Formats: sequence, C-alpha cells, structure tokens
Amino acid sequence: MTLDTTLKRAAAQAAAGLVCLFCLAGGADRTAAAQGPEDGEPEVRIARLHYEGGGDWYCDPSSLPNWLALFQARTGIRCAATDAVVSLDSEDLYSYPFLYVSGHGRIAPREGDLAELRRYLDSGGFLYADDNYGLDSSFRAMVGQLFPDNDLEPLAGDHPIYHSFYDLPGLPKIHQHDGEPARGYGVFRNGRMVLFYSYSSDIGDGLEDPDVHQDPPEVREAAAKMAVNILMYALTHP
Repeated sequence: MTLDTTLKRAAAQAAAGLVCLFCLAGGADRTAAAQGPEDGEPEVRIARLHYEGGGDWYCDPSSLPNWLALFQARTGIRCAATDAVVSLDSEDLYSYPFLYVSGHGRIAPREGDLAELRRYLDSGGFLYADDNYGLDSSFRAMVGQLFPDNDLEPLAGDHPIYHSFYDLPGLPKIHQHDGEPARGYGVFRNGRMVLFYSYSSDIGDGLEDPDVHQDPPEVREAAAKMAVNILMYALTHP
C-alpha cells in the first residue's frame, strides 16, 4: 500500500503545524529537536517519556528507531533516525508533539508533572501508552488523576485510528500476556483524542529487532501496521 500524494502532503503539513503550535506553547527556542539535522526541514521524532514511579520506562530499546524507520519507508514522511528521551520537566518537552510511554512496572508522576502533562496534551500534544505487561493498574490510576472528568473510553473497530493508513479491524494481539483480548482506549478533550492506550497487545514488543522475541513475520507485520496507524493518526489529528 502507498500513501497518495494528497494525504502525504496533509500529514507533512500537520507535522510542521504541530511543531509551530508547540513553538507557541513551549517557547520559540525549543524547536531544534523537531528539525532536520542540516536543512531545518521538520521531521517526525517520537519522544519516550522518562517517568517517575520505578517502572522500566526504557524498555524495548530497538522498538522506537524501528518504528521511525518503517514509518518513513511506508509513508514517505521524513523521520528522525532515533527517538528522544524527555521527562515532564524537560525544557524541550514541547519540541515533541508525540509522547510515548511503555513499561512493565509502576508509573507515578508527581502532581506538578501531572499538571505539565495536562498542559502538554491540552496544547496539542499526543500521548501513546503501550502496556508492556504490568503497567496497566498504575497507568489507569494516573489517567484518573490526570483527567478526573475524562474516562479512558474503549474504541470500537471503526475508530479512525484503525484506518488512518491501513484498514485494520481493531487493535492486534501481539503477545499473549494473560490471554485477554487486545483493547484500545482513548481519552478525549474538547472532541479531540489526546491519549491512546493499547492494553494486552504489546505493540512495542512487535516492533523490536526480530531476534529479541522471535515473533513470526505476520505478528511483526500486524504490530508495524498498527504503529504506522497510530503515528499517522496523531499527525493528521492535531
């Protein structure tokens, strides 16, 4: 499947638009990390969140570079070669409109960090959280503190995130965990989905180098397609 010229242009413009929006929200001096290395052309870069609470925020180290590479190869949209690492008090947080959370353990940001994350999301940022088996209970508790009036809502198979590039029936099941079905959830603010949460799926594991988990090709491809959809959705729904 190839991305038609109109959609490719729209996605690239959306990426550039998010960078500009974040310049306004976070300060004009915070744009360097969202630009190309030489010509200043905007490029897509995922920021991994270094969070508090003791969980392994650094899990699946090969997943994000692989994700960026396959996204560029399949869509033609320019991406950075590697991910960035930020915390919620990082000066360059607003340089990255796409924030990634994963891990097996506990996530428990401080109250001040929760306020900053709320501001980040309400300013146009997008958070993707991928349960890597063990994150679920603390992540749900964090979302309850973050947005007390906005629940994690289950997403049906016709939600646009499952059709933003590839037409998928829903969230794919990558690893078994406890055998529960894979489920996707969203948090909506003023009609915009600001957070997507994949539970009992483990997209990140499916994006790792092939020898890490030795997943069969069809499982890796399912993870790749969902990853492309997630990032494309975020770029085209600022």
